[in-house]
This record gives sequence, structure tokens and C-alpha cells, in this order.
Amino acid sequence: MANVEQYRQLVQTLLLEYSNIKANNEEVEAEAIFDVERDRYQVVHVGWSNKHRVYGCILHVDIKDGKIWIQHDGTEGGIANELVEQGVPKHDIVLAFHSPFKRQFTEFAVG
Repeated sequence: MANVEQYRQLVQTLLLEYSNIKANNEEVEAEAIFDVERDRYQVVHVGWSNKHRVYGCILHVDIKDGKIWIQHDGTEGGIANELVEQGVPKHDIVLAFHSPFKRQFTEFAVG
């Protein structure tokens, strides 16, 4: 198992990159939210579009028991693939947005 501190740094770096992507609507911001004490990390969209409130989670990643748990992934390519490209072994990535039963059929950790 790799150093959890390395996972923290990698997750924060990737989420900051996602938060820097500008939306088509300049009144909507992407915010990176990091709870480093509890190892919870999110990117959310916040703002207004055509007089309608915009608020929603784009990415939610936790680090638990030495593994990266992807709770929600609203990206096109998938952050799990980016983590693998950065050297994180698939057995240290949990696709938590899949049911525990379904996880056994993925290439990633079950929990």
C-alpha cells in the first residue's frame, strides 16, 4: 500500500485541476472543498444560470483504510482512470458509487 499522504496530495492536485475548469456560464463557480482531517474531498458547482440556482457535487472522494473511495464522479473520463495513470494501483481504488455487489465485477477494489 502506498503512503496515504501521497494519495492525499494526488487527490488534492486532481481536484484543484477540476475546480480550475471554467464553466460556460461565468456566474457558476467550481469550488474545491477539502477536509484534510477526515480525508474528504469534493468539487462542487455553485452559482446562478438563467435566474436558476446551480449547486451540485461534481466529484466526491474519500480516503479510508488506505484506499481512495470515489463516492461520486460526474466527470467525462472518470477520475479513477486518472488515478491509475498517476500510478495508483486499482486495488487501492474503490468505486463506491457502485453497490458493494456490483464492485466485484469491476477491475477495482471492492472495499
